[in-house]
Amino acid sequence: MPSTIEQQLEPEVIQKLLHTIETASPTLNQRTLAQELCCSLGRVNYILNALIEKGLVKANNFHKSQDKLKYRYLLTPEGAKEKLRLTRQLVERKRMEYEELCRQLEQAEDKQDTLF
Repeated sequence: MPSTIEQQLEPEVIQKLLHTIETASPTLNQRTLAQELCCSLGRVNYILNALIEKGLVKANNFHKSQDKLKYRYLLTPEGAKEKLRLTRQLVERKRMEYEELCRQLEQAEDKQDTLF
């Protein structure tokens, strides 16, 4: 059984979810998160529960709200560290992808030059 969250879930989705929680309004709900992440409500619920279980996100229900099922999602200090780590990892992966695409483009241009 995988031991880290990123082995169970896609790091890019987790990074985006953590970022959205950190920067969104306090009334952010799972449906809005699902729309922001372009994924299903069930998937967001699954990921959020995993992040809560890992201690990366904290869910507090609104005490003054009539609807006690509404939660406010907060990033824990551990969640902020994980977001930073995942962001660095994502930037590095994107940089490597960019460099590979540049190499492929250069090879295609060289091949085209030899044909004409």
